[in-house]
Amino acid sequence: MLNEFKAFALRGNVVDLAIGVIIGAAFGKIIESLVADVIMPIVGAITGGLDFSNYYTGLSSAVTASSLIEAKKQGAVLAWGNFLTVSVNFMIIAFILFLVVRALNTLKKNEEAGVSPAAAPAPLRSEVLLEEIRDLLSRKS
Repeated sequence: MLNEFKAFALRGNVVDLAIGVIIGAAFGKIIESLVADVIMPIVGAITGGLDFSNYYTGLSSAVTASSLIEAKKQGAVLAWGNFLTVSVNFMIIAFILFLVVRALNTLKKNEEAGVSPAAAPAPLRSEVLLEEIRDLLSRKS
């Protein structure tokens, strides 16, 4: 049974999946930083300094705080601003992954069709002449 588990765990698909999960987690952190540190401040500046991550609706009358962290300490809150930020994260991640998959599919399609990404340059005139001389000499022999 241990040998079967080893064969399963070390099979290419499982290792590829593990690498994909690790890279995906790191990629998610990059996108979270992009949204939180670049995109949302720009959106906030356009909308007059709004910070969506701090928007919430208190679900009880005891919630009177001005920040989400303090409001959560006071009672139940509906943190819809945080949800909006996470939704923007998801949309950006999905769009970037779409672009990556699309580029990979295009490369794969070109490879299957026999189209090389960079066409080889045409041979120089001197190379063509040398090939002709070689062919003539091989015919004489």
